[in-house]
Amino acid sequence: MKRRTFLSGLFASAGSQVFAKAAYAQGRPVAPNAEQVKLALQQASQTPMKIEKMELPNAEWKKRLSSAQFNVLRDEGTERAFSSNLNDEKRKGVFHCAACDLPVYTSEMKFDSGTGWPSFFTTLPNAFEKKTDFKLIYPRSEYHCARCGGHHGHVFKDGPQPTGERWCNNGVSLVFKPSAA
Repeated sequence: MKRRTFLSGLFASAGSQVFAKAAYAQGRPVAPNAEQVKLALQQASQTPMKIEKMELPNAEWKKRLSSAQFNVLRDEGTERAFSSNLNDEKRKGVFHCAACDLPVYTSEMKFDSGTGWPSFFTTLPNAFEKKTDFKLIYPRSEYHCARCGGHHGHVFKDGPQPTGERWCNNGVSLVFKPSAA
């Protein structure tokens, strides 16, 4: 592992935890309302999607993705906090994996964590696969797109109820598609 990659991951993860704790302490995060939670949980409990794996060589991913997307999705990098325009996205719609277009979240699943990364309290069924990440010495729950294997972020246990989870997602790993109406 490159020293730069290790250090940037270290500071990004430590920063997200510090931002999250400070944000919650100051009351800045906006937890989802009851109607939003009900709809999101209905969406999350839908029949799981049938997902066919998609594997491409790195040369093909480099053609399809921007350098920032490649860094996060293929090299498991982390974008700078507060750099994603999706942090402030409030329209109704669906968030898709930027690499393979798999739907992964709905707008009802999103909440403002105050951490600087788009955050969600649940996901669409089977959208992600988890693995334990020891890059920062202590174990973290990392998640990847179930179709293309692209890295999206980490799951933390400091999210809003009813799940208590914060799916902290790199914005460059997502594409938002607003609803038609």
